[in-house]
Amino acid sequence: MLDWMPSALDHGKPRYIAIADAIAADIQAGVLTTGTRLPPQRRLAAELGIDFTTVSRAYAEAQARGHVQSHVGRGTFVKGRIATTNPDPARAREEDLAMNMPPEPRDPNLLAQMQEGLGYVSANMINLLRYQSPIGSERDRMAASSWLSMRGMVPSLERVAVTPGAHATMAAILSIITKPGDVILCEAITYPGIRNIAARFGVTLIGLEMDGEGILPDALEAAIAAHRPKALYLNPTLQNPTTLTVPESRRLDIAAVLRRHQLTLIEDDAYGFIPIKAPAPIALSAPDLTWHIGGLAKCVGAGLRLAYTIAPSARCAYHLVQAIRALSVMPSPLSMALMTQWIEDGTADNIRRFIRAESAARQTIASEVLGGFDYKTAENAFNLWLCLPDGMARADIVARMARQRLGLVPSDAFTVEGTPSECLRVCLGGSIDRDDLRSNLQFLANTMQPNEFLG
Repeated sequence: MLDWMPSALDHGKPRYIAIADAIAADIQAGVLTTGTRLPPQRRLAAELGIDFTTVSRAYAEAQARGHVQSHVGRGTFVKGRIATTNPDPARAREEDLAMNMPPEPRDPNLLAQMQEGLGYVSANMINLLRYQSPIGSERDRMAASSWLSMRGMVPSLERVAVTPGAHATMAAILSIITKPGDVILCEAITYPGIRNIAARFGVTLIGLEMDGEGILPDALEAAIAAHRPKALYLNPTLQNPTTLTVPESRRLDIAAVLRRHQLTLIEDDAYGFIPIKAPAPIALSAPDLTWHIGGLAKCVGAGLRLAYTIAPSARCAYHLVQAIRALSVMPSPLSMALMTQWIEDGTADNIRRFIRAESAARQTIASEVLGGFDYKTAENAFNLWLCLPDGMARADIVARMARQRLGLVPSDAFTVEGTPSECLRVCLGGSIDRDDLRSNLQFLANTMQPNEFLG
């Protein structure tokens, strides 16, 4: 269709963006179909009376969104029609507010780019319904390696595995390295998932004393001497639930203790891809001791049920294959194919950037509404750790908020050592929009105000 012209351009936007939007709109409407060749850039520029560079930028923008593909010497071609099926209202109701979810994209361009990836999945549907490798194909593991490189991780491919989510991966690792009665060390306030998994395997968790920078190296030394643990579990970046990020200096101190005692580390890096400048993973300082789990639930989407895992060695990776095969058979080939496509065409990174920016915007709302209360958080976290005013009980606040669209989880779920404090994890992500988030947080703030009685 060398005579294609945009039917209308939004003059409130930069011209190159307006042209890219027009391409997306005509794909959506079926005017531009898969394989259609767009007009040469100079011809379209002449027809529109604009600079060639503007059209070049527009085509580059459309390609970045995944709508077209340019081939040197051949031209620019439409990649495929965007799905137009209306959402199922019943699916929209499926949301677990108790989980710490990332914000959900609403931008039509990003949604269209995400849906484009399903075209690749659909074209390979029959192949993707087969039983496949427990740790992903070579292409999927290469995509995983590319994704992990954003955290400075460049392991050999034989140590990389695509696994069925961080939770299932931790279960597989514990099945390899522990037996009932063994001890695992962790933060005194830690991710509930590791507590549940350890309990299932008959493994005892010992919580370590923490300060504002994470677990104390001296406490780690003492616990190793006292308990002879099999491993240390840490969630060192935007820790769930406290949102604490262990700084680089503390990570190096922890790695030194691990190396001194040859203690295994399970590094849960679920949130490591969110901040612009997160400290380097501890795995870089102790690679031969670390199971590094780069979960995708928080930086892309929980429904994928995927994680990119680096084993301490090729031998450990072999044992991981056997454990995954026994416990989960394999990660979903459909999810793997979609995520690989999203990495290769840039969609995954766009989702990650959206989550980063939207989380920061929601944290601004939280600071405006809850500014007078005692809570811990971080710019790109999608929860906060709220300590209740004196005299208020966490169970009471949770009960009062039961009808609100705000996920509240009391400290009991996270506390490994000591008496649970009167604190709550308040989730800011999920499907809720900014206006509803503000009103729900305001309801929470009002609920925490002391009662006043007239004399």
